[in-house]
Amino acid sequence: MFLATGCFIGNIPFAPGTFGTILGLPLCFLLSRTDFSITVLLTAIFIVFAVLIAHDAEKILKKNDPGRIVIDEIAGLMVALFGLPFNAIYVSAGFVIFRLLDILKPFPIRLIERKLSGGTAIVMDDVAAGICTNLVLRILLL
Repeated sequence: MFLATGCFIGNIPFAPGTFGTILGLPLCFLLSRTDFSITVLLTAIFIVFAVLIAHDAEKILKKNDPGRIVIDEIAGLMVALFGLPFNAIYVSAGFVIFRLLDILKPFPIRLIERKLSGGTAIVMDDVAAGICTNLVLRILLL
């Protein structure tokens, strides 16, 4: 539960997903300073473990995709900022776009959430929002 809730930040009674996303920023900063191939590997490993952790946390909480689980926001932000410069413009825009896509869940994000279950659904809709965010950032800001 400690990892699933982002060091218990997911227990904050308002906007836990937003606070979880903020928690992911230092990790994104560190990844932006590593070699590309290492970043790919670490991001993939994080996503796999996030799925497993979210799956177990969902069972413990006995609720589908509870807001207290924020490890998915961290994984999604990692994908959103993947391979982009870590500066005020990209981070701010990426944060806002990612949160909007995560909350609104436009196509194909909602479809992914509906077709999958357990930890896979919890994490992969945020990963999809991260992919969409990354693409939007590349189009708008490059």
